[in-house]
Amino acid sequence: MGDDKSSILQGTLDLMVLKTLEQMGPLHGYGIARRLEQISEDVLTVNQGTLYLCLVRLVQKRWVAASWGTSENNRKAKFYALTRAGRAQLRSEAAHWHRIASVIERVLAPAGGGNPA
Repeated sequence: MGDDKSSILQGTLDLMVLKTLEQMGPLHGYGIARRLEQISEDVLTVNQGTLYLCLVRLVQKRWVAASWGTSENNRKAKFYALTRAGRAQLRSEAAHWHRIASVIERVLAPAGGGNPA
C-alpha cells in the first residue's frame, strides 16, 4: 500500500495551524510542524514549504501575527501567534469542518443504520 504517512488534506492545514496556535500559543514554523506530526501520532507529514506558504497566507489575512524571537536552541526564528480575527476564523472553520465531517460519516455509514446486506 506504500507510504504509511498521509499528506494533509487540501484546505485543512489553515484550520490545523490556527487550532495549534490557539492551544499552544506562539510557535515558530518548525514547532508548528512538529506539533501537528505529534498530534497525528506521525500519521501526517507536514511539508515545510507548504507550511511556510500557509503561514504567509494566514499573516496576510491577519488571522496570525508574526514576530521575530529566539528559539529554544538560541537561534533567531519567526514566531506566529493567533489574532482576534484568527480566533473568529477558527470558530467558523471548525464549525464548517464538523458539518462536512458529519456528511462524510453519513455517506460512509452502511444503509439502514448499520445492518450489512
